[in-house]
Amino acid sequence: MSGGDAKKLVRSPSGLRMVPEHRSARSPFGLDEPPWVPDKECPRCMQCDTKFDFITRKHHCRRCGKCFCDKCCSKKVPLPRMCFVDPVRQCAECALVSQKETEFYDKQLKVLMNGATFFVTLGTSDKSELMVCRLSNNQRYLVLDGDSHYEIEIIQISTVQILTEGFTPGGGNTRAIGMILQYKVPGSEEVTQMRFTASEDFSCNKKLSASWLAAMHKVSKAAKTYRRW
Repeated sequence: MSGGDAKKLVRSPSGLRMVPEHRSARSPFGLDEPPWVPDKECPRCMQCDTKFDFITRKHHCRRCGKCFCDKCCSKKVPLPRMCFVDPVRQCAECALVSQKETEFYDKQLKVLMNGATFFVTLGTSDKSELMVCRLSNNQRYLVLDGDSHYEIEIIQISTVQILTEGFTPGGGNTRAIGMILQYKVPGSEEVTQMRFTASEDFSCNKKLSASWLAAMHKVSKAAKTYRRW
């Protein structure tokens, strides 16, 4: 894997951040801090239009950088996409977005980093290999370990299709049993396909595999929203 996982603590006007020492190790889901709207350009709250004075102070949202009064920018919410150590002040609109993303970081990404076991088939091969699949700690790679070893850069993944069973025309419960993943080989336009199938040999693995696949599906949709894949 390119780059290490070493991090450093940095201070900005917005707060303390724990960021990778090397930009090449940055998470593909990360965001840069926005520039703050200069104080001289915001005589009034950019939400409620209240005029700032000695009593009504101005505050900058750490996510969008816009200027607000305390009433419109009072919430302190975790902002993992910018690597803030503590919850930071955000406007109401940004706070809602950040709250949804915190669940994404606390649940989906952690499930993927914990890993799960699948039979993996490469391309059109009729042979599969039992492999442990997980997201790297810096969230940049999908790592597959078995007799073989693969590292797929997240930004090279183009398609994630979850395979399910149990669907009926009238509706009903379905269960994720596998995934078809397509990605580009770095340095070329060649597209490679991998098929992941949950192992039926270990009953304890079924639930873990289904949770991992569900997390992968949500991460793939989130990544498109973040415009990183």
